[in-house]
Amino acid sequence: MAHRLSSPLYRRLSSSFSTATKGKVPLLYKSPEINEDNGNEAVTLQVLSWGRGASGQLGGGIEEIRIYPSPVANLLFPHASFSLSPTPGKTQNQDQKDQTLHSVGISCGLFHSGLVVGGKLWMWGKGDGGRLGFGHENPAFVPTLNPHLDSVSFVALGGLHSVALTSKGEVFTWGYGGFGALGHRVYHRELVPRLVEGNWSRNIRHIATSGTHTAAVTESGDLYTWGREEGDGRLGLGPGRGPNEGGGLSIPSKVKELPTPVAAISCGGFFTMALTEDGQLWNWGANSNYELGRGDKVGGWKPKPIPSLESTHIVQIASGGYHSLALTDEGKVLSWGHGGHGQLGHSSIKNQKVPATIEALADKRVVYIACGGSSSAAITDEGKLYMWGNAKDQQLGVPGLPEVQASPVEVNFLMEDDGLGAHYVLSVAVGACHAMCLVSRSPC
Repeated sequence: MAHRLSSPLYRRLSSSFSTATKGKVPLLYKSPEINEDNGNEAVTLQVLSWGRGASGQLGGGIEEIRIYPSPVANLLFPHASFSLSPTPGKTQNQDQKDQTLHSVGISCGLFHSGLVVGGKLWMWGKGDGGRLGFGHENPAFVPTLNPHLDSVSFVALGGLHSVALTSKGEVFTWGYGGFGALGHRVYHRELVPRLVEGNWSRNIRHIATSGTHTAAVTESGDLYTWGREEGDGRLGLGPGRGPNEGGGLSIPSKVKELPTPVAAISCGGFFTMALTEDGQLWNWGANSNYELGRGDKVGGWKPKPIPSLESTHIVQIASGGYHSLALTDEGKVLSWGHGGHGQLGHSSIKNQKVPATIEALADKRVVYIACGGSSSAAITDEGKLYMWGNAKDQQLGVPGLPEVQASPVEVNFLMEDDGLGAHYVLSVAVGACHAMCLVSRSPC
């Protein structure tokens, strides 16, 4: 069970954040277990952001462009007492499933951002469509506690909507409801989180979303999808199910053509990928840019494995608008699909018809991957962050790059005189024009 902070403490922390003086990183979360006796043994996690923040999605309180990662908030935990929130596309081992540690995770949407810590959800950025879930459509320029959800285990942000999973296995969605993206059997917007009442018989353990479609995996490995479907087959439901309005399906429906249980899911722009419990990658949907990695441009609704990967054990998948990444159990990164912004990392802007190893990362062991719309990221086992792809809005976090960065570059962090030590990157999330990462400032 996630530890929860009392309401008065959260009000004080929220207030201190919004009134923080420039140059001081506000403390957004302090574990109730930290006291004078163990305070010196606490570990500081930092949320950092960069890129274009005209809608407040960087969380720094102003409209700005950050050319390198800058801290947004500090989180304080007893040493070795935190865990990473589940990530769309990443499998969990049994230890992660059974843990009762504090969980922390980040997510980037089109123009909004989210942080899950201690069962609470903090949101900021553009508010159009109600995507922040505060009951209105105003923007938030600093992380703001969403008072309508509790016991949140992780969040996945889409284009104009948001999805959250609770520790009870319940899915909540909110924001713009066009194309059935919210799964509530209606198409109007929801300004506060609303429970998705699917016909699944087991709790949900995994969620993912993209611009306009969403997927959920049950504890038994069944996959349900809903949202936009305009003939490309991205929902994986087959003929005859028919969109129930305006090119979308607002009713969560089971994907029946997957022969083995699903462990993780990733939603691309117009396609979907599923990772089975035995480490096999299946996908379906649009394929005009080789998104499905099968060597041709034949798309369709029916889930199929990628032929060249059938003997490769995959542990994480990530999807962009028109490209994908896969992480093997040996720490190698594969990419395929559209390469016009350099997002494949192969030192060219050519499309890639089948999965190919990113050679620039071949001498490193990668433990975490992420995709934005047209950019990509990887974290190594040494806690180093690499990014590549579209750099037009400074979303790669490295000053001076060309707009197209076709090979991975290491993201460096400015060392401030805060006494916290080096940056060890734990996770990364990439949006359309901004990105965030979670770092430990102490050995973990």
